[in-house]
Amino acid sequence: MGEIVFAAIVPHPPIMIPAVGGREVTNVQQSVKAMEKLAEQLLAVQPDTLVFVTPHGTVFQDAVSLTTVPQLRGDLREFGAGTVSFQFPNDLELVPAITRQAMEDNLPVVGINERLARDYRVRTELDHGIMVPLYFFQRAGINPTLVAISIGLLPFEDLFAFGVAVQKAVHQSGKKVAVIASGDMSHRLTKDAPAGYHPQGKEFDRRIKECVEQGDIKGIINIPQDLAEKAGECGLRSIIIAWGALDGYMVQPEVYSYEGPFGVGYLVANLNPQQPGAAPALLPELMAERNRLVQERRQKESMLVRLARESLEHYVRTGERLPTPAEIPSELRRRAGVFVSIKKHGQLRGCIGTIAPTQPNLFHEIVENAISAGVGDPRFRPVGPEELGDLVYSVDVLQEPEPIQSIDQLDPLRYGVIVRRGRRSGLLLPNLEGIDSAEEQVAIAKRKAGIAPDEPVELSRFEVVRYT
Repeated sequence: MGEIVFAAIVPHPPIMIPAVGGREVTNVQQSVKAMEKLAEQLLAVQPDTLVFVTPHGTVFQDAVSLTTVPQLRGDLREFGAGTVSFQFPNDLELVPAITRQAMEDNLPVVGINERLARDYRVRTELDHGIMVPLYFFQRAGINPTLVAISIGLLPFEDLFAFGVAVQKAVHQSGKKVAVIASGDMSHRLTKDAPAGYHPQGKEFDRRIKECVEQGDIKGIINIPQDLAEKAGECGLRSIIIAWGALDGYMVQPEVYSYEGPFGVGYLVANLNPQQPGAAPALLPELMAERNRLVQERRQKESMLVRLARESLEHYVRTGERLPTPAEIPSELRRRAGVFVSIKKHGQLRGCIGTIAPTQPNLFHEIVENAISAGVGDPRFRPVGPEELGDLVYSVDVLQEPEPIQSIDQLDPLRYGVIVRRGRRSGLLLPNLEGIDSAEEQVAIAKRKAGIAPDEPVELSRFEVVRYT
């Protein structure tokens, strides 16, 4: 049986490498010394393969990706050090094994070969998230095969589950494997930080460091996403995947260093995995909690949202529209324009609607627009059966639009806007996340209509009743 014999969290600032950082290397000496210590310990276990998890490879919103080319190459020319180069064989036994296991576990995964790289206009070369820590490992005399995994913007539970899929593949492989989570902490620790300052940056780093020290992966998974976004981090998802690969292992984490020069947090930690199967598995608990929250949300949903959800679920599963009941509820007999919005894990998954009613009643308006939002929004691929449990719906019933003379008569929290120029028109709903001004609201509506920013338009505003 294969085993994960080593796991670590590492930073990846190129400035740690003398050919890039020059004298600035002195500002990251804690991290450099910690990486050298980590490399010595990695050398001692003599891994067959290093599995890297990086946030700077080919990152998809809806899948994790693995590089499948035979040789993994890269250099640091992007950082002014083209002579610092790397070439390692890809582990072409473990890569397809991980891919197969992820697919068996119903986790979205993509293998990036040369053809797909051309199609997606991405690269198969190693990124600095892998090359910077690899520099220290190579110097220590570590020359195994590699696996390059790029994070996906999936729910944290699914990322953890992907790590579990990595573990299953490793156990079946007969290999000794090290898993390396590459990622920096907050990029917003100081006023001169490259991503600007945010007071939550230090809080994020404090919580991550504390959770790592305590071996509290559940605490890491439960870090609010808005805190992570405010911190401007790039390591959270890598850590979650890597720790998922240790699910059921006893771990004795040790933080070797943490520092925040240049306004960016750098953490080096050895997770010290031991005794596979000696600790309770966390994945079943995470999935049970997610299912509980889904059921709780379903119990609280309004009649209109339930109709939208059941309409799409019925159509996706059967290809047919939801049957019309013998008696339509009185609330659904009137006519109105309706927008159905669908989100998946906080991201828009589809939104289609009608400004004015096109169906005999609200019941059929919702049915048609829910189906269109799920399978007919040209911005997205059609919703599949495996996604239905992850979708969150809202239904906006539009009130009668009224023409206005000036943008000053808009309030993006209260009013939606309709812009018209000739036959072109665009609509934006009110109270949308990230839309803070009337100017921004109108600009987006123009863009949706194919109207140039400087073209004059007729404006109308409307209110909605939003059902969740």
